[in-house]
Amino acid sequence: MSALDTTHERIEALARQQDAGMALPELVVAGVEEASAMLRIMLAAERKAYVSDAGLLELWRVLVKGAPYWNTIRDNCRELIYYQNCLQEERTDALPAQPERMVIHTLRHIYLYLRSHAEQNNGDKE
Repeated sequence: MSALDTTHERIEALARQQDAGMALPELVVAGVEEASAMLRIMLAAERKAYVSDAGLLELWRVLVKGAPYWNTIRDNCRELIYYQNCLQEERTDALPAQPERMVIHTLRHIYLYLRSHAEQNNGDKE
């Protein structure tokens, strides 16, 4: 739980940077990294092996295998990758309104789901 809480602190730091004008490409890269870090924490907690350089969606696929409740965060992970792809293809016109705020919102949603899952399965143990 403390590892997830540390990730939450980094998400909130990103939110402050976003409020201060952090560029969207940097924010998306940091967002994908934070989401990946959260999934790695859960993979470790569930003792599921993964490739160390796996991307966000690959990490999610390992996490969801045999545990369909992780489908809840699938679209959030896909959304971050979509933003990344839009930026790589120079298709900012395909991004939603206020994509910077949506990155933070998406990260917070992933965190809250993972945190509540951890609390339900482990109580307040660390």
